[in-house]
Amino acid sequence: MSEKKLLILNKQQIQQKLDRIAYQILEDNFDEQEILIAGILPRGNHIAERIKVILDNIAPFTSKILTIELEKQSSTLQANINFDIQDCNNKVVILVDDVLNSGKTLAYGFGIFLDVPLKKLRTAVLVDRNHKSFPITTDFTGVALSTVIKEHVDVVLGEEGEEDAVYLR
Repeated sequence: MSEKKLLILNKQQIQQKLDRIAYQILEDNFDEQEILIAGILPRGNHIAERIKVILDNIAPFTSKILTIELEKQSSTLQANINFDIQDCNNKVVILVDDVLNSGKTLAYGFGIFLDVPLKKLRTAVLVDRNHKSFPITTDFTGVALSTVIKEHVDVVLGEEGEEDAVYLR
């Protein structure tokens, strides 16, 4: 028996949300020379890359992608990064993930930058589920959903030949 899935965002709507997030990032950082977009693997990184493409077309500043891989089930911060953390000194960092649920993943993402003097640290998510266990808020959100805890949000970004979509199941 197949699970029922409710379509929340289709391909066009996802693109509209990402465009809006990119414009908000531009407005928040108009005077910057460079910003760093840190995507949390796997889907947060895909979203970060898409936001970078949009910013490359509209922003006067340059943007660079940073990749963060977190051990999300760990009770302590365990991360692999593809950059020298000192390269973030006095820079603007946008931390990106696909879905904000409890806030644990973004809290771990913040932890990577705790000992670095940043100019700004902002967060961007495609879907905010409003089930935070940690005091995490997002600066740039595609859509906020009030869901029950048993429901699950699936973000599909061109994976396995499927078209981009966000489903609630």
